Amino acid sequence: MGMSEQFDMMRPKDYSRRRFIKQSSAMLTGFPIAAGSDLSNVLLDTMEQETKLNASQNSIIGQYGPWAASLKEDPPKLSFRQAKWKKRKKWHKKAMKKVMAHLGKPMIQFSPTVTIERTYQYDGLDIEELSWALPYGRPTKAILLKPQGATKPLPAILGLHDHGGNKYFGRRKITRTSDSPHPLIEQHQLDYYEGRAWANEIAKRGYVVLVPDNFTFGSRRVHYQDVAGSARGILKADHKDDEIEANENIEDYNSWAENHEHIMAKSLFCGGTTWPGVFLLEDQWALDVLSARKEVDSERIGCAGLSGGGLRTAYLGGLDARIKCAVCVGFMSTWNDFLLNKTYTHTWMTYIPILPNYLDFPEIFGLRVPLPTMVQSCNADPLYTLPEMKRADEILQDVFQKAGASERYKGNFYEGGHKFDRAMQQDAFEWFDQWLVEN
Repeated sequence: MGMSEQFDMMRPKDYSRRRFIKQSSAMLTGFPIAAGSDLSNVLLDTMEQETKLNASQNSIIGQYGPWAASLKEDPPKLSFRQAKWKKRKKWHKKAMKKVMAHLGKPMIQFSPTVTIERTYQYDGLDIEELSWALPYGRPTKAILLKPQGATKPLPAILGLHDHGGNKYFGRRKITRTSDSPHPLIEQHQLDYYEGRAWANEIAKRGYVVLVPDNFTFGSRRVHYQDVAGSARGILKADHKDDEIEANENIEDYNSWAENHEHIMAKSLFCGGTTWPGVFLLEDQWALDVLSARKEVDSERIGCAGLSGGGLRTAYLGGLDARIKCAVCVGFMSTWNDFLLNKTYTHTWMTYIPILPNYLDFPEIFGLRVPLPTMVQSCNADPLYTLPEMKRADEILQDVFQKAGASERYKGNFYEGGHKFDRAMQQDAFEWFDQWLVEN
């Protein structure tokens, strides 16, 4: 019996991906279930079994797994690891063209006009609450943080918030702007960031940090009252105003939004685009906003994020050379890991149909070679198998080595589950300092 079946036996009908991450990470690392307990041993055994899936005939799609995995070449057709690619620039041009064709990023020419809604100081930082209208949906809201009184051009970070099964919130997940954050945000930061607002922490080191909401999160989320037909589903009758931030309203919304996700993904496919394509579009507009700031050195911009933010880092960092340094946290494995073992732990936001024929997942991020690149993974992260996380690391090492840039790639592994804790943050911040801070 695989881990997914074990959890299916234990979980209620409304079990969410967010609860899976929290509970399985806790269980597999000994919290709160005692090490050596029967349940802990069962879960550890099932995790060990899952790491062997690629060497067996078992998969999450049964006997069809090995066949499906055999459909693509290894290395894929446009992998830089293929011997035929001798010159990096020639390979890069060909691979980028193919990725952009399958990504389906909407071809919208647009320059955001930014409104500063509020300015204040908190936590030793100057803070601005910003917004900008986009050609579709409600306006994007964002938080900008910078050292107090900063005027000269500084390095900057585009902070990419996570998914976490929580679409009601976006920018607020990794920032703190008062001593009284929403209790669900406080718990979220405790669960995933060891109680820290990491965007604040790196801003204190001398960076300008912009944290925007992205497509379907926070200010960009799908509002229940805007959805028509049977796709509308059911939300509590007393939840007519989804701006009322009672815990039960937010949790109810997040449950509804989780069930709506497959509808959005399929609709985007029908529109000729993909979720990563829309993510990239909106993150690039945010990058335009950050680059235009007078206190930002546009040649020293990085990006980082955990989980869904790591996914966005892989696409934005891989496909936009304005990102001079990138740290992908808790989102790096191979297409085979997803195919054979772990699609059920991942959002619809991950996938680009057909692209695996041309590049493995880490090679999308590897398109940024030779720009400085870090990947942070956790050995007991239940969203991936450890062998395939290690394989992804080897692929990126090979890509950077072939490009003569081995010193510009670092893949770090940590104990524990799905997280971006203080030790990981420190390593990430030091990597940014190494490549973005002028000596």
